[in-house]
Amino acid sequence: MNPARKVVSFTPREVVAELDRYIVGQKAAKRAVAIALRNRWRRQQVEGDLRDEITPKNILMIGPTGVGKTEIARRLAKLAQAPFVKVEASKFTEVGYVGRDVESMVRDLAEAAIALVREEARIAVRARADELAEDRLVELLHAGPRPPPSSPGPLGFAAPPPPQPPSLSQSEREKLRAQLRAGTLDDQDVELDLPEGQTTFLRNFSGQGMEEMGVNLQDLFKNLPGMNRTRRRKVRVPEALRLLAQQESERLVDEDTVTREAVQRAESSGIIFIDEIDKIASGQGHKGGPDVSREGVQRDILPIVEGSTVNTKYGQIKTDHVLFIAAGAFHVSKPSDLIPELQGRFPIRVELESLSGADLERILREPQNSLLRQYAALLATEGVRLSFAEDAIVELARIAQTVNDRSENIGARRLHTIMERLLDEVSFSASDLGAHVLTIDAAYVREKLSAVVQDEDLSRFIL
Repeated sequence: MNPARKVVSFTPREVVAELDRYIVGQKAAKRAVAIALRNRWRRQQVEGDLRDEITPKNILMIGPTGVGKTEIARRLAKLAQAPFVKVEASKFTEVGYVGRDVESMVRDLAEAAIALVREEARIAVRARADELAEDRLVELLHAGPRPPPSSPGPLGFAAPPPPQPPSLSQSEREKLRAQLRAGTLDDQDVELDLPEGQTTFLRNFSGQGMEEMGVNLQDLFKNLPGMNRTRRRKVRVPEALRLLAQQESERLVDEDTVTREAVQRAESSGIIFIDEIDKIASGQGHKGGPDVSREGVQRDILPIVEGSTVNTKYGQIKTDHVLFIAAGAFHVSKPSDLIPELQGRFPIRVELESLSGADLERILREPQNSLLRQYAALLATEGVRLSFAEDAIVELARIAQTVNDRSENIGARRLHTIMERLLDEVSFSASDLGAHVLTIDAAYVREKLSAVVQDEDLSRFIL
């Protein structure tokens, strides 16, 4: 097994502790996904034919928007270094199937797996690629500017190529390499032959459903004459080193190995998050109109969740051991409105709690990527030092809770709109302030937001 994937052996307690660093509350949902991740590791330890019979226990998350459903699934996939895709079930609800084919979720998973494995492979060869790029750049610096390619004369004969510069001695090579690493050559220009941008005419055909074609037309046409042309560009040494390292890493990475590993990774550890699954439930017992389409979409999703084989441009992918996490608010419909077969494929049900004012306070304070830290880091790039007093955090959470109660409850997402409104003025003028310290307290928060909050009609549009 790839050593980089050792995190999949985390215990459920360790997974919950890691999720706690980014997501406030929702203990039941965290425990459910932690157990599901650990069961994957347990399955790998089972020997014999029984291993193939053990399938993931899919999870249905029930809760309002903005309480952390998507973030829990995304963080779990990142922790497990597993391919992850999020799809909205509502994309499949249009009558007559104007939307995407349900199998596209598996094709998206294959693309995510390819990207994940390819990046891991590039990291593994980065040191060797940097070394080879240095060698090529040293040769280019020694050779100097190259004359443009000569065009054929009137009789069809091209001019002879220019004489090659004398080869580098080892001492000269090491001297240039030392200068390169010391940065003394950073201001010099180097000429590189780089591939031209990919032809984009095929993108004009990207109508509904075209992305589901099993054959990638771009791959079909890339070997035609004229499709792999190069263009000579003059770039500075640091940029040349980066471009050459990228070319070398692409040469060192074996795409066949990447594809095989990616398919295996998608099948054994892929996670598909199906959001808004309540939108395809036939609520209130209606059986006409759009509800027919909703039930049809459920029946199309069913074999994917049960375990089937889907053709992708990287080969066939079996979904038997893909973990499916579905989520929905279920305000109008209920989980029991899903067809019985689909209900049975999500045996683990967890209900996520609505966020209280205290939860919103914790969301502002505790996560490593909290909004307060994000805004402070953004404004620090302009020299503005931003700090929040404790009473300001309490007031922000109170206002967010008030607006959620008065209008649509969008959970923690309300904090984004509140913070944008609060910092609108300083964000606009930060570049003119220079070195500046701004301490935000409760009075500042009330000054900027109270007028909007008190006007309910206005707050519905602005907050």
